[in-house]
Amino acid sequence: THTQARYALPPVLAKFTQAHPQVRLVLHQANAKEIAGILLDGKADIGLATDTLEGHAGLAAFPYVQWEHVTVVPVGHPLEQVQPLTLAAIAEWPIITYDDGVTGRARIDAAFAGSGVEPDIAITALDADVIKSCVELGLGVGIMAGMAFDAGRDVGLRKLDCSHLFEVNTSSLAVRRGRYLRGFIYNFISMCSPQLS
Repeated sequence: THTQARYALPPVLAKFTQAHPQVRLVLHQANAKEIAGILLDGKADIGLATDTLEGHAGLAAFPYVQWEHVTVVPVGHPLEQVQPLTLAAIAEWPIITYDDGVTGRARIDAAFAGSGVEPDIAITALDADVIKSCVELGLGVGIMAGMAFDAGRDVGLRKLDCSHLFEVNTSSLAVRRGRYLRGFIYNFISMCSPQLS
């Protein structure tokens, strides 16, 4: 997915290309719902996504990275003063977040539903960069993956901790069962998840 390709993978890609300079990588970005099908069709060796790769009989999925959602607001936004941040306070503003089925959106929806708070989801997008752009324009409050916020680059925005509001997300790495994987693919997987044997 975009979030994995843009924010989680670059350090792994740098390490991998140094170790395997003759291997050519093709990053095929897709929405989380499409990735399992791409793997099952044999169009990719490895898939990375949140909430969509586990439970497929034809795939072997392993935890890759855990991450949390954050709330993002323009500098000086009234929510910066709300301590502790609540779902009710967030819901007083139009919300900009991920499309259904993308990047932990189910956990966002479950948190609001569980608290009895009705959010005004004003804009949805496939990736955090679009969410941040809309927030910068003052179109609403963003809820997105924390790994997508970079204080050095996102100088017009503030990240608000909301780890107490949403469940932790786990992105998984998956391969198709029964598919022959070359040694450098196992090396890539071990660079992503050193805990896997």
